[in-house]
Amino acid sequence: MSSPVHASPTRRSARSVVLRLLSAAVFALAGLLFWVSFDTAKGVDIRTDEPLLRLSDRVQEKSRQNEKLDNELSGVRKDVDSLAHADSGVSDATRDRLSAEAGTSKLSGPAVSVTLNDAPPDAAPLIAGVPDPQPNDLVIHQQDLQAVVNALWAGGASGIKVMDQRLISTSAVRCVGNTLILQGRVYSPPYKITAVGDPGKLHKAIDRSPAIQNYLQYVEAYGLGWKVEDDKRVTLPGYSGTVDLHYAKPVG
Repeated sequence: MSSPVHASPTRRSARSVVLRLLSAAVFALAGLLFWVSFDTAKGVDIRTDEPLLRLSDRVQEKSRQNEKLDNELSGVRKDVDSLAHADSGVSDATRDRLSAEAGTSKLSGPAVSVTLNDAPPDAAPLIAGVPDPQPNDLVIHQQDLQAVVNALWAGGASGIKVMDQRLISTSAVRCVGNTLILQGRVYSPPYKITAVGDPGKLHKAIDRSPAIQNYLQYVEAYGLGWKVEDDKRVTLPGYSGTVDLHYAKPVG
């Protein structure tokens, strides 16, 4: 039987030096992390009892601020218009007609409202043979909202509002994911679109739209929300945002 092998004093000394160096490196790294944390916090408690604001919360807050600014801008614009009209020499009838055509004045009359909504997140096929839905099959997309707006315009609508905002010729209905961004404000489903006009013509235009018919297939297959209602009389608000056009200019 062979005798046990003992480490030489030189090897034990080298191992001891290595252990000391590793310990020193660990302590130095811990000190560096502590300093970085202190410098980042700048004396403020990083971990608080308050939940961190999510990006969606910030977006909603900005949307509320934009709504408040829109209301203030609307009041200022009315004052400016009153002063300008006093010296313009334009008749009240002409001014009212131009305002109505531009969508900056209120509009009342019979209307048709269309409401679209997401399907439940756990939706299953409602028709035999239909494949299981993908996430994009269960939410409202920009093309769906645009299809309804375009159909209502084609049906002779005198004015349209989406949610609580009046559309004008430069309005853009845009979505990021399934969130609607309209004239600086953010909305979540369900989305309601209201058009003032001849209800019969508006219904026919909705029924004739190929894009809407495609959407209705998903309504039947997966339970996306779809509701069309008639209103004897509604009043659309006048558009209160800026009417100035912003466009790119060449540098220099």
